[in-house]
Amino acid sequence: MTSARAEQARQAEVLVTTERLQTALLNSISHDLRTPLVSITGALSSLQEDDVELDEVTRRSLVENAREEAERLNRLVGNLLDMTRIEAGALKVMREPCDVQDVIGAALEPLDDCLRGRPLTVDMPPDLPLVPMDFVLMAQVLVNLLDNALKYSPAGAPIQVFALVDGPEARIQVADRGVGIPPQDLERVFDRFYRVQQPGQVTGTGLGLSICKGIVEAHGGRIWANNREGGGTIVTVALPLHAPEEAKR
Repeated sequence: MTSARAEQARQAEVLVTTERLQTALLNSISHDLRTPLVSITGALSSLQEDDVELDEVTRRSLVENAREEAERLNRLVGNLLDMTRIEAGALKVMREPCDVQDVIGAALEPLDDCLRGRPLTVDMPPDLPLVPMDFVLMAQVLVNLLDNALKYSPAGAPIQVFALVDGPEARIQVADRGVGIPPQDLERVFDRFYRVQQPGQVTGTGLGLSICKGIVEAHGGRIWANNREGGGTIVTVALPLHAPEEAKR
């Protein structure tokens, strides 16, 4: 009986913890969805008002703000859908030989406005071989990593992207000069909904790095984070240069 009661108590505690997590998640998602919607609605309402005269600079600024918030909302919804597919085991990886430079370019394009005023360098050898990967999914991984680097580093701080070959793997790294990650959190940052608790932290669902991990591991690869000497974080994605035999059939 004692053992049965202990198990019931444990299950009850797990249930309470799960409900708290779900409540926190819903609150976070609601906030993250509502914020860009409020900005978009406000900008469009201002543009629609007939009794308010707007100069061209103000009008262009409102349109630009609405577009940026719409793109932010699109990334959030995309992350939620990706997490749903990963958890349901419905993530389909379509590997084909890809040029890493093209994948990096595809990831930089939707972040073009966010990267303005940020020193950005891409460092990779000219003879880097083609890497078997799902182009669209890996571009999404890099979008998430770059977005994370932008959020957690000061405005104007440099962002660096590296690509190289290390033995049987191709590695892509995204590095920033932000506040870094507490050592005890280096592994946990890839857990679902986990976010590092820091003063003045940015809002978010904590899904970005978890989705990156799910996509990379679906490729048979690895992902990890390290703190950089001199400050900042570097996240490394390692992908096999040769797809597993079962993925080729």
